[in-house]
Amino acid sequence: MDLIQELVTLGLIKEEQVSEVLRIAEEKYSGNIESALSDFKIPETAMLDAKGKAYGVPTKSVDPKSIPFDVLKYIPEDSAKHYKMIPLSVANGVLSIGAVNPDDIAGLDALSFITGNLGVTYKIFAISDKNFEQLLTNYKGLTGEVDQAVSELDAEIAEVDTSDIKIENRKIQDDLKPGEEAKIVEEAPIIKIVAVILRHATEGNASDIHIENTGENVKVRFRVDGILHTSLVLPINVFAGIVARIKIMAKLRLDEKRKPQDGSFSTKIENRKVEFRVSTFPAYYGEKVVMRILDSERGVRKIDELGMSPENLALVKEALARPYGLILITGPTGSGKSTTLYSMLSEIDREKHNVVSLEDPVEYHIQGVSQSQVMPEIGYTFANGLRSILRQDPNIIMVGEIRDRDTAELAIQAALTGHLVLSTLHTNSAIGIVPRLVDMGIDPYLIAPTLILGMAQRLARMVCPSSRKEVPMTESVKTMLDKEFADLPEEYRKKLGITDKMYEVVPSPECPAGTHGRMSIYEMYKVDADVQKVILEKPNEGEIYKVVRARGMLTMKEDAILKSLKGELPFEEVYVEL
Repeated sequence: MDLIQELVTLGLIKEEQVSEVLRIAEEKYSGNIESALSDFKIPETAMLDAKGKAYGVPTKSVDPKSIPFDVLKYIPEDSAKHYKMIPLSVANGVLSIGAVNPDDIAGLDALSFITGNLGVTYKIFAISDKNFEQLLTNYKGLTGEVDQAVSELDAEIAEVDTSDIKIENRKIQDDLKPGEEAKIVEEAPIIKIVAVILRHATEGNASDIHIENTGENVKVRFRVDGILHTSLVLPINVFAGIVARIKIMAKLRLDEKRKPQDGSFSTKIENRKVEFRVSTFPAYYGEKVVMRILDSERGVRKIDELGMSPENLALVKEALARPYGLILITGPTGSGKSTTLYSMLSEIDREKHNVVSLEDPVEYHIQGVSQSQVMPEIGYTFANGLRSILRQDPNIIMVGEIRDRDTAELAIQAALTGHLVLSTLHTNSAIGIVPRLVDMGIDPYLIAPTLILGMAQRLARMVCPSSRKEVPMTESVKTMLDKEFADLPEEYRKKLGITDKMYEVVPSPECPAGTHGRMSIYEMYKVDADVQKVILEKPNEGEIYKVVRARGMLTMKEDAILKSLKGELPFEEVYVEL
């Protein structure tokens, strides 16, 4: 009513029109007075000026393109829609907010809560309802761009029969006929949708893209810092075209939808080459597509930049300097093993040594390394590749993964005959390497003289530097530390550098989430004479742990604890990741 009265005062509407405005707002626009006023041909600028005077706040008309994407993180999309408030900019610790209803008490309370937690103040600007709807399309960045392409595509797909059918009570989308599929996939809107998805995932530092048909819509999710987020929801009628477009790019068979397929493609995004590894998987409502993003422009990280402690870094460099032996890294899929292997290869003098790798697939190209991708479908496996590599006069061999006994035996033989071999294995810890090799059928007397370094790793979220808050260490944390390091010899406990301080993660204006990026946490041990003796006599995890622990080995959990005490990781990551 304040806005209407101000418009009456300014002579933009008459007093007798007020009841008519309220009636139209209720019956036609679900109570939206601004939409009702537009029926009376009141200019948007005049209405905005009246709103500013009515509520006593400054006004703004904002170009959607002028709002930085990062600013939107301050208010979630759902909250912005509910309270009709949207962040416009942030400067000098002050967050500018555009509000359709500047006197909404509930919205102001929510805003005070949000900014209070972020440690910023806010300033309210009145914006028009129309301008708010325009600004709202900035959320999720790609949503606004894709909407136009989807609407352009609707008319084209409407001509194709995609009616649902039922088979044994199973509702599925009827497949497009080959000719129709080929026609749609080459249409500009489909090409644009796929291009926008790829670009926004790359710009957002996503590691993976998931595209799946839920039966009701098409969900597009990005994995950022190890966590999947729904970034886009599309109508089902674009699903077949998107999947077919990606298949064409990855050189996969369009007519094969019953079996999984793997492929890859590369494209230029903002003048840099980005590679995508594609996997399709037959699911209930149609093929699910997952793409791993391999941004070669980021390059291979130096081994000093991986976050290893000085002690662990020294162990790795010592092992890489050895003329022969076996270095094994363990960890689940997506734990950063390949990144560590590439960093190790970049540490080696590739001019003096012949360095050869077997990978599945080749993720990054390293100058001076002869990289080969295995292809099991044609019989070119890790085992067969290793046999051929040994005839290439190699000094150093990198094997992407030891999956079976044949590959393990060949890797051991290569290490025994004067080659340095680097590879990965799937176990839960570094201690589990030896028992795993024994389970594969490798005799302990072959493991003891060849294995020179056992490693395990995981990835954990990093704290933004601006989100660290130093606090006194709590008694519960002190008790946990005493228990955790109880069996570590005193000489090594003194070197941990634990103080009576710790860090909390608090959101900041520069980093609302409090975390950004990931870093590796490690555990590793050198295989010396005492460890070799245990491998020969009692190759089980308990006995191996006793020996390496007596030499100061820290577990991954302990590495994470020490990094969290330095403010590098959130303390909760100690329990989330391990």
